[in-house]
Amino acid sequence: MNALTSAEAQQIRQVRDQVSDEEWQLRVDLAACYRLVALYGWSDLVFTHISARIPGPEHHFLINPYGLMFDEITASSLVKVDMACNKLIDSPYPVNPAGFVIHSCIHAAREDVQCVLHTHSRAGVAVSAQKCGVLPISQQSTFVLASLAYHDYEGVAVRDDEQPRLQQDLGGNNYLMLRNHGLLTVGKTVADAFLHMYTFENACRIQIDAQAGGELVQVNPQILQGLTQVMKKVTTGLGANIAWPALLRKLDRESPGYAQ
Repeated sequence: MNALTSAEAQQIRQVRDQVSDEEWQLRVDLAACYRLVALYGWSDLVFTHISARIPGPEHHFLINPYGLMFDEITASSLVKVDMACNKLIDSPYPVNPAGFVIHSCIHAAREDVQCVLHTHSRAGVAVSAQKCGVLPISQQSTFVLASLAYHDYEGVAVRDDEQPRLQQDLGGNNYLMLRNHGLLTVGKTVADAFLHMYTFENACRIQIDAQAGGELVQVNPQILQGLTQVMKKVTTGLGANIAWPALLRKLDRESPGYAQ
């Protein structure tokens, strides 16, 4: 890893000194999530977003500095904004208010959600363009289907009038397929949102691959019942935390610097 310049080191100190320990940990987790999305090949240059709500009564959020690639994002470079995407801490980086349209309305409607993760991956967009949507043809798809909603395409998501329909379509689900657009997951933690997206993305990749072969075998609908309890057993009650520490170790090896 290259040594930090004095300006970079000063920026890290300035941000760290202005935020709570809780917010700093959230920054580290969110920066790690951006790096992981890049590492797994789900990013679309600079054109999607992952947002996280900072704990507390204020509706304050962290979002990516617009223009940085996901594998460049660090804890200190994340931008702190309010519901209108106004900066709350001075930052040399721009933000993209239009990109916060989807995220802000979901955070507003879902108090249980800390993180909203949106991608334009090749497999995700491909399945979002299929009339059938996600098919029950893999173990991964069964977990998605247990909490999946759909939202029809209304053009590039920059209009506030689309927000109520996004909120209504997502409802209490953890997975949202944006038709002709991509994938979105939510989670009570950054780790939860990432694990949901990992499962969602793999379900879509498997579906595209399987459709290139012979006749598909679908999962018995009865198996789709009670999957919440099944997932708790699979993760030994830890949820995404069963994998998150290992993912951070992977980043420390392959994309260090995210915690700066």
